[in-house]
Amino acid sequence: MVIDMGTFFSRPPALPTDMGELRTIMAADRTLMAWVRTSLSMLSFGFTIYKFLQGIAAQTPLPHPNSPRQVGLFLTGMGIAAIVLGTISYWTTLSDLQRTEHFRIGRPVLAMALLMSLAGIALFISMATRLV
Repeated sequence: MVIDMGTFFSRPPALPTDMGELRTIMAADRTLMAWVRTSLSMLSFGFTIYKFLQGIAAQTPLPHPNSPRQVGLFLTGMGIAAIVLGTISYWTTLSDLQRTEHFRIGRPVLAMALLMSLAGIALFISMATRLV
């Protein structure tokens, strides 16, 4: 049995050759970047509101002392949900395109979305356990 090392180590092309599929991939990239941008806004706004209300609560007692954390956790959770749903939608779109022409699915925007998802989860856990 002879193994052709050229085909064994060959990688699929980075992008499809069909211009329609290429435009669809670029549109999916832009859509995922918009999800990442929206998620980052929710994460940062949730953290900012949490710290701002926590600072106010330290000076004057609030009627509901857990409200800063609850508001921050809600916005942070929404940011995580947004980026996870956007990533799932992106992956589904690329998987559907993969059926017609084989290309590499690993894209930089996908790596950034996964990194932001992990950062959001870490922020949520640190807020929930009051590490920040």
